[in-house]
Amino acid sequence: MRILVVAPTPFFSDRGTHIRILEEALALEKIGHEITIATYHIGKDIHKEIETKIDVRRILRLLFWYKKTEAGPDWQKIILDMMLIRKTFFLARTQRPDIIHGHLHEGVLIGWIVQKILFWRKIKLVADFHGSLVGEMVSHRYLKRGLRMLFIPIEKFINRLGDFAITSSWEMTSELEKTRKDGKIETVLDGVNLDSFSLKKTKEEIKKEWELPVDKFIVGYTGGLVNNKGINYFLDSILLTLRENKNIFFVIGGFPAEHVERFIKEKEISQENARLISPLDYFKLPELLSCCDVAVDPKDASVNQASGKMLGYMAAGLPIVCFDKINNRKYLGEGGYYCDSINSEAITQGIFYFLDNPSEQIKKREINKKNANNFSWKISAEKINIIYNKIQNVKNEPGKNQALS
Repeated sequence: MRILVVAPTPFFSDRGTHIRILEEALALEKIGHEITIATYHIGKDIHKEIETKIDVRRILRLLFWYKKTEAGPDWQKIILDMMLIRKTFFLARTQRPDIIHGHLHEGVLIGWIVQKILFWRKIKLVADFHGSLVGEMVSHRYLKRGLRMLFIPIEKFINRLGDFAITSSWEMTSELEKTRKDGKIETVLDGVNLDSFSLKKTKEEIKKEWELPVDKFIVGYTGGLVNNKGINYFLDSILLTLRENKNIFFVIGGFPAEHVERFIKEKEISQENARLISPLDYFKLPELLSCCDVAVDPKDASVNQASGKMLGYMAAGLPIVCFDKINNRKYLGEGGYYCDSINSEAITQGIFYFLDNPSEQIKKREINKKNANNFSWKISAEKINIIYNKIQNVKNEPGKNQALS
């Protein structure tokens, strides 16, 4: 099929939303679909990093000063999204896609508008929700109470759009079921590119290349360095941990860097105890994770987002400290240390648990490495392919994609 993906974001950037958009598209391309991505005027050229026929089409650079690539709302995105409606309409009219696949609430709304304008084409719309629209805006401190009450019905309206809805987390599916009564919802988890974690260099060799200490216990965090990713919980845990043990080293990879840089400077954290790598190239992520002994995912449940970073941690065979969420339990099973409360002190306890219990560290490493095999992008793409066929009334080949699971 011809698939028109709507990505209302500066695609590609080295963060979770973009990783899901890219890896889904790559996996669907391998199945045989023809993929076009409509997106903003800025972002990395994926063709410089990987070999693919995915056609990335960008809006005009009228807002040439807009260069924000980090997560979070911005009023200027209203203008960018209006331009993206125009681009999506043009591509839908000229390329005649079978399906519009809208990412995020904005992408779903854009896809729905174009679908209705070109109603005689009978284009199907798949709504791909990554989290809560209002929840994310609140977590970025972008909405005050009055505006929040305005956006709640908007989110509920968008939640009901599309011929089928998919979500990136079980928590988001549960939330969607409250307003979407047609039952056309499926959880399609993020995946992981397992091949990229088959490294030829040793851990010690990679540590030297990245200029990381070879004789310290390394704790890692990779991902967005913004509030709704739980970064403040992690930063505060660094201080608590280093008060007890200076032989622990923290590596922080992601962007935007300003908040973390300021924290490190204000708290006078030595370069011998922490290093910020920003931006962190997604395609170099497996190397960095291979240097770590433990990883931390401090995201709480406020925005119903999945955690793609956790799958990377699992593929790297890292024991993981995280909060006790439904998503985390289903990803990790026995492979995680689940904090008994949502705060920095609990994260610190988890770090010391693994430092003081090497046997548990090894045990959970093996569990996570094994469980990562259950979360490949191929599996996710096959689920989406079933949905595409279902809404297009196409019968699957015998023995393939027999049921949604």
